[in-house]
Amino acid sequence: MKRHQKLFKTKCSQENYQKLLALNNPILLNFLGEYVELCNPRSVFVRSDSLQDAQYIRNKAKELGEEKQLNIDGHTVHFDGPTDQARDKQNTKFLLSKGENLGSDINSIVREKGLSEIQALLKGIMSGKEMFVLFLCLGPVNSDFSIYAVQLTDSAYVAHSEDILYRSAYDVFKKKGTETEFFKFVHSAGELENSVSKNIDKRRVYIDLSENTVWTVNSQYAGNTVGLKKLALRLAINKASKENWLAEHMFVMGVYPVKSAKGGIPTYSGLFNRVNGPNNRKTYFTGAFPSACGKTSTCMVEEESIVGDDIAYLRKKDGKVFAVNVERGIFGIIRDVNPQNDPLIWQTLTSPGEVIFSNVLVRDGIPYWLNDGKVHPKNSTIFPHPNARYTIRLKTLKNCDPNLENPEGVEVKGIIYGGRDAEAWPSVFESFDWNHGVITIAASLESETTAATLGKQGVRKLNPMANLDFLSIPIGKYIQNHLQFAKDLAHPPTIFGVNYFLRDENGNYLSAIEDKRVWLKWMELRVHKEIEAIESPIGFLPRYEDLKRLFKQVLGKDYSERDYQKEFTLRIDANLAKVERIIEIYKTKVPDAPKILFEILEEQKRRLNAARRVNKPY
Repeated sequence: MKRHQKLFKTKCSQENYQKLLALNNPILLNFLGEYVELCNPRSVFVRSDSLQDAQYIRNKAKELGEEKQLNIDGHTVHFDGPTDQARDKQNTKFLLSKGENLGSDINSIVREKGLSEIQALLKGIMSGKEMFVLFLCLGPVNSDFSIYAVQLTDSAYVAHSEDILYRSAYDVFKKKGTETEFFKFVHSAGELENSVSKNIDKRRVYIDLSENTVWTVNSQYAGNTVGLKKLALRLAINKASKENWLAEHMFVMGVYPVKSAKGGIPTYSGLFNRVNGPNNRKTYFTGAFPSACGKTSTCMVEEESIVGDDIAYLRKKDGKVFAVNVERGIFGIIRDVNPQNDPLIWQTLTSPGEVIFSNVLVRDGIPYWLNDGKVHPKNSTIFPHPNARYTIRLKTLKNCDPNLENPEGVEVKGIIYGGRDAEAWPSVFESFDWNHGVITIAASLESETTAATLGKQGVRKLNPMANLDFLSIPIGKYIQNHLQFAKDLAHPPTIFGVNYFLRDENGNYLSAIEDKRVWLKWMELRVHKEIEAIESPIGFLPRYEDLKRLFKQVLGKDYSERDYQKEFTLRIDANLAKVERIIEIYKTKVPDAPKILFEILEEQKRRLNAARRVNKPY
């Protein structure tokens, strides 16, 4: 600490120097001193919890050209470089010592080599720039769920994004001193050319699980640089594995019941009591979907409430499961956000308030994106990127749940998994039990690659729990953790599968965009055992009579028996092919896959074969 005091004095204003001294945490200050010395910034700004400090960063983002003002008050736009607009999976690597193994799907580099490379890249990289020091919290502040973090960055855009997305925690660090365990993130955009990272060939994202540290260099794209996003998820998954809780790529939402009616299924009455719903009931679900599979559109259904759209921590307490949203904001894909599909997000994106757009088309101070419902400027040679994004605070949304900042979290009654599946899975179904759901739905989740990651698009791949890209432990261990998680729970959350992409023989989608509103109501009723279901080889399917009534009550439209048969007649051959495909992947590529995984998948295979023999359509 003493070695760095002189350095801090030369790099910090008196005010910022005092902010550091007030922390009384030698571990933190040594970490900071090490990277101030290595990166050699011109100056250091320390972000406290004050509104003035937040405004300083917002102003700097525009002053440095990292963001530009748009026509609506509070709205800005940021542009990443043309080859820096998605997560860089190839150059995201874990530092591993000899003998360490996280699995064949996890990219790694020998620790000594990785440390040497990243230290060389960081040496003097902030010369002439300002370093922003941010103190943040994953989850509500002062909660059993809380994980604290420090981010160092030379990008005001990254600092601004962190401020929107995460809770500020300078005062917590100040109060707790050396008691604060924290994740560490170091980022530099590197040399800039036309305000974007120049040396993309030297883009690196290196992760050290032993020290809970992540370094990112020569990138601006938020998925690589906003440390508390998917980089922190990797650290948290490793931590959760050791402590028997779950860090998941999941939304958290509240689903209201349909209003009870005499002599039949409950009926829907629109936006009733948004806090509790009829009979003082609101049921919380988490949900994991790979990118571009309907995750945001599910948790943003207008008549329900949203706690979070992306990352959740799940813990057990008193025999129940509780979850919190790790974030307080959304870094969302903006493609297809329009007044019809996402009216609440659209309202925020077109109203005064703090919004960062990224990689959209801008003309005359107006942002445009793919399928936004607007008339785009004519003769434009520039187009929005398919992975263009928006960054907003959740509290700007009218359906933001009042429990967003509840340190106790919300009780989870159901977990939803959804992917892209044109052939096999029905639109919605329920697992037989926890283990069956974990294996045949969560661990068997398949989807297609999208514009959110670099590489070829449209390739079908297995994506267990929609979390494969962010695993920091072997896949088999990850699945075993899920199985173990519910062993001491008398009534674990009910697991559901959804598939919005089932097609008919002509390639037409069988489920309309708004139909997910019905599937949510059906799942809510099933959680509370208020309606029956049909037992099939893959789980429980809805009854036609229930869906017919729900479609009328929720959407005000008729649902024909012919439509039901197309969606819910079990496609036995396709489901058999899927099971065989999943078994083969785990046999050949996951050496630590738990034995029970194969047992449960073989049981599913036997049920499907039996149904085929008797030609039972379900």
